Amino acid sequence: MSLVARTSALRRQIVHSRAFVPSRGVHGYKHIPFNYEGSKAAFGAKVAVFLLAGFSVPFVASYYQLRKAAGGA
Repeated sequence: MSLVARTSALRRQIVHSRAFVPSRGVHGYKHIPFNYEGSKAAFGAKVAVFLLAGFSVPFVASYYQLRKAAGGA
């Protein structure tokens, strides 16, 4: 058997061995790693407040620094 044919057969064997691996992504709608109490709307509001508070920190800090620099001049 030539080297090219052997390589092709080896690749085919690897592809077939990986083809029948079951998917690990099936969780039955349990994609959040914790249980939240209450309604989905309240949970969404809490997440939105948390993310917006974290996103606004650099803007608030830059505004504070610019106001502090302008006041001293």
